[in-house]
Amino acid sequence: MSTPDLLYSEAEDDLRAAVRSLLADRCPPSAVLAEAEGPRPYDPSLWRSLAAEMGTAGLLVPDKLGGQGATAREAAVVLEELGRTVAPVPYLTSAVLATTALLGCDTDEQHVARLLGALATGRAVGALALPLSTPPGGGAPPATVTASGDGALTGRVTAVAGAAGAEVLLVPADGPDGYGLYAVETTALGAPAAPGAAETPAAPAVPGVTVEPLTPLDLTRPLAALHLTEAPARRLAGPDRARAAVGRALTAGAGLLASEQLGLAEWCLRETVRHTKERHQFGRPIGSFQALKHRMAGLWLELVSARATARHAADALAADSPEVPVAVAVAQAYCARVAVHAAQECVQLHGGIGMTWEHPAHLYLKRAKSDEIALGTPGRHREALAGLVDLPAPVG
Repeated sequence: MSTPDLLYSEAEDDLRAAVRSLLADRCPPSAVLAEAEGPRPYDPSLWRSLAAEMGTAGLLVPDKLGGQGATAREAAVVLEELGRTVAPVPYLTSAVLATTALLGCDTDEQHVARLLGALATGRAVGALALPLSTPPGGGAPPATVTASGDGALTGRVTAVAGAAGAEVLLVPADGPDGYGLYAVETTALGAPAAPGAAETPAAPAVPGVTVEPLTPLDLTRPLAALHLTEAPARRLAGPDRARAAVGRALTAGAGLLASEQLGLAEWCLRETVRHTKERHQFGRPIGSFQALKHRMAGLWLELVSARATARHAADALAADSPEVPVAVAVAQAYCARVAVHAAQECVQLHGGIGMTWEHPAHLYLKRAKSDEIALGTPGRHREALAGLVDLPAPVG
């Protein structure tokens, strides 16, 4: 078994610099606040620059299928930077969850390859039609959608992240041949659109598909209820392969979510340190008070450990290591708590301004709390970890 590599490569550092530069220019806190208050599920212009022009949407997709042929390590770097800005883009839901689910299907099939190419090049946004809270492990979750003999889907899925504005919905469903993964295309997937051609994601244009926006805690990652009524679909994978593909997607999503949580926590600590250096009380910076120093130093130590666990999960996913389930469970059990703690400290140590809508701190706290239950709660991952390492619960 190879030793995990937790260090960043030169290529990963270059990728980080490019993504950070783009987000600094196009996604400052004022823009995120404005987008969160708007009607769009995500910023299509920013997504086009990030996904299509920079090619980050295809990092997990092999070259021959239209992607970049990179690994989960590179995708983790992108998610760290997106976490730093709580950017309103569907990277986790489309470039990770939906893309990984498709990679678990037979990519030699023309239909699967076409969908992967569309997602990898940014021509389409995908979403895996499962509640965002669905954890990995324990097999694929039971389907709430049924498929008829001709492949038409009927049913309802709640709290789906990324469904609003998605052109490709990947729907687990029970059909005549058992469990399967189906693709519903809400709009025609054609050639790449010209720059500026579509500034608002299109609503579903196929019969039988209704995407009902829900009111989420995290306004930068919209949720929706998906209603299907005899919606036309195409079956992508049979029972065994579909379950494996969905399970693989949830595992990759949970493992890489830790990197987003890491980036979020790092921003919160950096911004809190900056504020406490500038804010004066009793004639001195409040950051010079010993009690606040201790709190920020303790948070920094938590971040160091969070980085190690997030990088371990990304490296294990990239190497397809047998340690993936353990690495993902450790990363989520730890990083979720650190992100929430960092966001809470950021709000509290900013004082009155931290409680206002104008300051972005509330966006980070809401993203951290939303991420805490996304793809399994920390308690759920600790329970899974105990089973993986054969650590029985206390008796009595």
